[in-house]
Formats: sequence, structure tokens, C-alpha cells
Amino acid sequence: MRRNWRFRSLRTFFGLTDEYSEHIYEQFFFLKYSGGWSFSEAYNLPIGLREWFVKRLMKQLKDEAEAMQKASKGQGGSNTQTLSAQNQPGAPRGWPGAGG
Repeated sequence: MRRNWRFRSLRTFFGLTDEYSEHIYEQFFFLKYSGGWSFSEAYNLPIGLREWFVKRLMKQLKDEAEAMQKASKGQGGSNTQTLSAQNQPGAPRGWPGAGG
């Protein structure tokens, strides 16, 4: 005897969809890889708090990347310095030619 299903939609009631699970695992990986969280710490966070930490960590990494890019282009303001004979550090004591 052949059974006909009443509903033709996907049965997702008893579990998460593959796309949702992938999204969650991406959040866990990001928090672990970039934020130094353990898997259990990320797993046990409430959903809203976990999403806030992911967004905040993304903002922090973006800001740091922009600051590094500015500094590498010489737009860091007074943080750049050129070494000359007057401002070079001296050799540590006991090294040959340290004079002391």
C-alpha cells in the first residue's frame, strides 16, 4: 500500500536546514579563529549575543586593517620617523664598538 504525504513542503520541523547550520558553523569558526574563543564558549552563547560579538569583531578587524593600511602609506601622522645619524639607537653595553 502506497502512502501519500499530505504536505509537499520540506520537513524542517525536527531539525535545522543545511544553510542555517552552515551559517552557525561559520560564526563558530570566525569566533574561534579570529577572536580566540573556544568552541564551547561560542556554542553556549545566546544567539543574539553571539551575533553581536561576530559583528563587533568584524568591525574591529576592519578598523585595524584600515589603520595598518594608513600607516603603510605614510598617512599615520607623527608616528612615522626616519632614522639619521642623530637619532639612531646606540649599541648595547658590552657589544664591540659600544664604547662602554
